Amino acid sequence: MKISRRRLLQSGATLAAMPGLVAGQAIAAADVQTTTDQVWRHGVSLFGDLKYPPDFKRFDYVNPDAPKTGVARLTQTGTFDNFNLVVDGVKGSLPAGMDLLYESLTTRAMDEIESAYGLLAESFSYPDDRTSVIYRLRPSPRWHDGRPVTPDDVIFSFEVLKQNSPLYRGYYRHVTKLEKIGERDIKFTFDGAGNRELPVIVGEFPVLPKHWWTAADAQGKPRDVTATTLEIPLGSGPYRIKEFVAGRTVVFERVADHWGANIPTVVGMNNFDQIHYEFFRDETVSREAFKGDQFDWIQESSANRWHTAYDFPAVQDDRVVKDKFPTTSIGLMQGYAFNLRRPRFADVALRRAFNSAYDFEAMNHELSFDEYQRDSSYFDGTELACSGLPQGRELEILDTLRDKVPPEVFTTPYKNSVGGSPEAMRSNLREASQLLKNAGYQLRDGKLIDRDGQGVGVELLIQDQGDERGVGFFKPNLEKLGIAMTLRLVDSVQYQNRVRSFDFDMVTALWPQSISPGNEQRDFFGSQAADIPGSRNRPGIKNPAVDALIDRIIFARDRDELVAACQAMDRVLLWNFYVVPQFDIPYERVARWDRFSHIDPLPKYGISGFPTIWWWDAAKAAKTGKRA
Repeated sequence: MKISRRRLLQSGATLAAMPGLVAGQAIAAADVQTTTDQVWRHGVSLFGDLKYPPDFKRFDYVNPDAPKTGVARLTQTGTFDNFNLVVDGVKGSLPAGMDLLYESLTTRAMDEIESAYGLLAESFSYPDDRTSVIYRLRPSPRWHDGRPVTPDDVIFSFEVLKQNSPLYRGYYRHVTKLEKIGERDIKFTFDGAGNRELPVIVGEFPVLPKHWWTAADAQGKPRDVTATTLEIPLGSGPYRIKEFVAGRTVVFERVADHWGANIPTVVGMNNFDQIHYEFFRDETVSREAFKGDQFDWIQESSANRWHTAYDFPAVQDDRVVKDKFPTTSIGLMQGYAFNLRRPRFADVALRRAFNSAYDFEAMNHELSFDEYQRDSSYFDGTELACSGLPQGRELEILDTLRDKVPPEVFTTPYKNSVGGSPEAMRSNLREASQLLKNAGYQLRDGKLIDRDGQGVGVELLIQDQGDERGVGFFKPNLEKLGIAMTLRLVDSVQYQNRVRSFDFDMVTALWPQSISPGNEQRDFFGSQAADIPGSRNRPGIKNPAVDALIDRIIFARDRDELVAACQAMDRVLLWNFYVVPQFDIPYERVARWDRFSHIDPLPKYGISGFPTIWWWDAAKAAKTGKRA
């Protein structure tokens, strides 16, 4: 699974950028180069043969003759106070666009499922047992100060990321040694054989300049890679930071003499002279700024606003285009997550009652034009989602854990409660009340009392005032069960800090999944991540069955075993009711000023691909009028 450096679900985000590898896959002879004792690959595809051969010139979805000009203006909700991505998720807030500054050893193709091709690296090699991998750097990569990218930079970057980032620490847990073994060769050694994707995913982390981070800044003060900073960092990517206003604006300018402009995995991309990000703390203000032509591209998260807030003259006369870009090969669970570190939520009966009180159907109809679908899987929309009762290979896997999982796993297909009418909700609430009564809860004077005689209440932490409307279809039903719910609205910085430190009762959490899950599952659901601040294990899951299933996923011997292990873990997670599933849609909603063009059709797995593979279209721009 690719770790995207952009904010999840942000406009232009690369959630689908998740390359993986299935053990035993076939590699076409044309795709490799053989030395006396090694096979060197220019790339690897999840499903057998790569689309692009070793001598390919460019990806099919780019325009090699695209004009290199123009400015693309985007927005992000929130603020920023940090340019050091090493501590992202632990300290400070990064701005969008930081992935423009840095490059990794490999990159992906947006028109293939789970493929990886060389970027900083020209090739890589690993043995059949996948106990190690060697990456060979291209001779051409340069930092923006002209110095070459070296194996020492790769080693330094890997070590500081793994030491300081809970995400990378879990993702690369099985890497035990990293060493320079040649002028341009770096060897990663693993703690065992059979980790199907590890030789490939170690090529995904951003490479940082060791010489810059270990030197002094302009004031003579030693730089600290473990601290936040607003000093403009040195990169090797296609853009550098030109200027910024802390918390408000970042301007990236294209590097005219970028070292990689002509390599096959970069040709036709990065076509804008500048990319601007404007930051707004309030989505309503941001939307009005878009209408006033203060920026060009906005991703809309609300179905209601998508249908009601974009009826303005520029839309009516086609100067602003409303698009829906399909999201393919991505599974997503989004839900209200319980903080299991709070003793109250250790009781699965209470968590299950919350699920029964959520009236998704009424919310979807009254607020969202019936546009959403409710999540019923942690791999929703993919073949990895469980369904019906376990059978075949999935059942074989679950049988080994029978004493560690809820009995319903084997007897009852998982289904969310269905509301949408007063009658349906009365039935759901009766079921929840009986469940709570059987678990020892009592209702006194309209308040739910637990077995210790304490009233049951919960605080839901939110950062967007718009979330209050959806909670309006949840809170009243909880109150009918005697559960008091309060909403705590905080700004984005406080929200991030509280979530990182697990200082909440409930919070909305989401987990994007590729169709080839792997080592990232430890950070998502593993017991070890539950106590690591900043990890993606928001609920604090510590479940030996889940840990065992994560291992089955990571060390799956073939695709069938991987699918079965994912379905088994999905089923176990669902029947433990760690979240109240919310909803998603199989596309991104984007409104944009019609000033840009792209290859048609867009690549299937790149969502919109903006701004990476788009370009400034002067003729279209002239029709939209002068920018504000």
